[in-house]
Formats: sequence, structure tokens, C-alpha cells
Amino acid sequence: MIGKEARQRRILEIISRHDVDTQEELAAWLSEDGFAVTQATVSRDIRDLGLVKTLAPGGKKYRYQAQQPKDTKSERFISVFRNTVLSIRAAENLVVIKTETGSANAAAETVDRLALDSILGVIAGDNTIFVAVDSAEHADAVADRLEEILRP
Repeated sequence: MIGKEARQRRILEIISRHDVDTQEELAAWLSEDGFAVTQATVSRDIRDLGLVKTLAPGGKKYRYQAQQPKDTKSERFISVFRNTVLSIRAAENLVVIKTETGSANAAAETVDRLALDSILGVIAGDNTIFVAVDSAEHADAVADRLEEILRP
């Protein structure tokens, strides 16, 4: 017998690869993978995983999708970022962020959490953050992305 955790992991894999729009269809995919499930089990798994139905690409069909969990810690850093950043400017392959005194480290954590491939590193002082970016072109895009965060 295959456990609930493995089954739910497989459900997440299935819905990430296929547009599954019914519990019956999901049960069929699971059966193909050797999971003996009932519609009631699939229903509980959908609830436990917090899956929601969204419009599939193309707009003709719905599909199950995992909700993005609310990360309250990240939300706090975004709040700090919004409330303390004074300016954002790109210069060559750097983005320079000015903050209220004493808040650069917390604001820099927000930049780190973005995990953008073009960001090479972040250094924070007391009221200034230097973001090293892999190219001048990407620096403008990073600055734009950071500006978006400032907008509620």
C-alpha cells in the first residue's frame, strides 16, 4: 500500500504536467501510477492540498492547480521594503537602493528572496543596498521589478 504523502506528492506532479479538471480524471491518473484510490480519497487530497480550479491556458477548460502558500515572513519583508525604501536607481550593472537609516539589511532580504537569476549578490549597509547584476540590461529590469514591489 502506497502512503498518503507519496500519493499527494504524485497528485502535485500530475497537475503540474497535465490539465486535470475532474476528480475522476485525477483518480485515473493515480490508478495508472499504481495508487488504488476512491473518489472520496481524491476529494480529501484535493482539500488537504488546497487545490483550486483555475482556467487552463487557452481559456476553454478548467484545471486543478496548487495555491501559492502565503508566506507571512516574506510578506513582512515586503512590507519593510515598501515602508523603508526611498529610491532605486540602476547604474551600469548595479542597482543602488537608498533606505531609511538602519533598515537596509531588512530591505536587502526582500531582494535576496526574489531569487532572480540575474542578481549576482546583494550588499547592505546602514541605509544603502548595492545589488550586483550580471549585465547593465538586466540591471534596468531588476530595478523595474523592485519598483513594482513598492507599488501596493
